[in-house]
Amino acid sequence: MTMLISLLMWALQIYSFVLVARALMTWIPNLDYSNPIVRFLINVTEPVLRPVRQMLPSNSGADFSPLIVLVGIMLIRMVLGQIVWSF
Repeated sequence: MTMLISLLMWALQIYSFVLVARALMTWIPNLDYSNPIVRFLINVTEPVLRPVRQMLPSNSGADFSPLIVLVGIMLIRMVLGQIVWSF
């Protein structure tokens, strides 16, 4: 059980790095969206970001969905950490 939770926590940490990379990618002007790395980041993160983005009120162009997802991942990792410590 703890091995499975540890693996899940590791996967969530890796996904957090991917989300940060995706968020930083928006700061690059003239980004080549045909680049395989850019396509990978979009394809991996968009299924999670899109529903969060749709729940947020539209604002002045700022996309807070990566921040909200990262906070959610941190909360999930905290809960999983407590479960591991309880064993």
